Amino acid sequence: MAEEFEDVLSPEETAEELAETIEEIEDEEELEEEVEEFVEEVEDTEAAQGITDEELDHIADTAIAFISDILSYMNVGEVEINEYEGDEGELILDLTGGDLAILIGRHGKTLDALQFLVSTATARMIGYRYPVVVDVEGYKGRQREKLESVAYSAAERAVSQNRSVRLRPMTPYERRIIHITLANDPRVETASEGEGTARRVVVLPV
Repeated sequence: MAEEFEDVLSPEETAEELAETIEEIEDEEELEEEVEEFVEEVEDTEAAQGITDEELDHIADTAIAFISDILSYMNVGEVEINEYEGDEGELILDLTGGDLAILIGRHGKTLDALQFLVSTATARMIGYRYPVVVDVEGYKGRQREKLESVAYSAAERAVSQNRSVRLRPMTPYERRIIHITLANDPRVETASEGEGTARRVVVLPV
C-alpha cells in the first residue's frame, strides 16, 4: 500500500521511511514550528462546517489507511483504530492494543510527529484541511483533562490576584486546549508568547 501514498509525501518518502522518522523524533524545534503552522491552518479552515457523513467517512478511511501503512513498518503488534467525533467537530482516531508506548514518546513528542504526518498527508489526499486528531489509548484525552484543570486554575489566579499568569512552555496542541478552555470565560483572555519550544500561554485578567 505504500505506493498509494508516495505522491503525497516529500521527497518520495515511503511509509517505511516515515515510520523510521517517527521512531527517531525527540524534541525538535523544526517539528514544533511545522505543527504550529498546521494547527493555525486547521483552526482557520472552514472545511469542517457542513461536511456530509459520506465525506467524513472518506476522511476517516483515508487517515486510517495512512496510519495502518505506517504502523505496518513499526514493531507495535496488532493495533485497533477507533473513530470518535470530538467536542469541536474534529475526527479523533484512537489507537489501542499492542505495544504502543513507542508511539507516544517522551512528553508526547512522537505522537505529535505522527499527528502532523497523518494530518498533512490526509489533507493532501482529500484536497483540504479537516481536523484529524490521532490519539493512543486515550493519552490525549487524559492530557486534555489535565490541561483544562491547569487552565481553570490559571484563570482563577489571574482574576483573584489581578495579574497575568504565564504557564509553562507547551506544544501547539496543548496551547490550543488552554485557549479553547478559557475562550468563553469573560473574566480573562489568553495570548501566546515566545518562540519555538519556549512558546507558552499567558492568561490575563480583563
